[in-house]
Amino acid sequence: MRIEKLEPSQHRQGRWLVWLDDASIVRVGEGDVVSLGLYAGKELSGAEGEALMAAGERSKLMERAVGLLAQRPMSRRELLDRLCAPPRQKREKYPYDKLDDGPDPELLQAQREALRERAEGVADRLEDLGLLNDGEYARTVVRHYAAKGYGPRKIRDELYRRGVPREYWEDAMEEREPDGDQVLALVRRKLRDAEPTRENLKKVSDYLARRGYGWEEISSALDRVREEGED
Repeated sequence: MRIEKLEPSQHRQGRWLVWLDDASIVRVGEGDVVSLGLYAGKELSGAEGEALMAAGERSKLMERAVGLLAQRPMSRRELLDRLCAPPRQKREKYPYDKLDDGPDPELLQAQREALRERAEGVADRLEDLGLLNDGEYARTVVRHYAAKGYGPRKIRDELYRRGVPREYWEDAMEEREPDGDQVLALVRRKLRDAEPTRENLKKVSDYLARRGYGWEEISSALDRVREEGED
């Protein structure tokens, strides 16, 4: 394997194009050019060729990861799941025409493990750059759902669903405002002009429970509404 040409990309800063003697192109980062000692005319040994291909795969993965984080913030686990998700298979028009049994399961497993290893390395690098931060992401999730009127149980469910490590939960939950006034505002909004009858308050109580509030918070707000109705 021989490098025929090596030049910087005209479209993306920090990317280099490695043209090989089989007419293929490998896209790598500027750091890879230095660490692998790449230059035009270099004859690559088998190990050097494998290292170049691995660098190309890592570069593609990094670019995809940065693109995903540009769309929305996410946890490390969410990012890894997206990077390692298998591509969608197109449905075969005539599936029974295939004579083979598909790809070798051991080969597929080895490919998945290699992809996961590369993805972990990309995530590590993004954390070093400050582009991936589970602690900050946890606070973002808490602020978002608290502003939408959700209670602590629902917010913790959301942190779990999004793969945020539990070690960040409690610090993030401190971002919330005290629940008392918020729960009371939700009760008033839900009742509107309706009388605070037992039936109506039961509906409001169920609504608040679905939004993740505990019984103590709900009961306190309902008591205040009852007192207001008696005045």
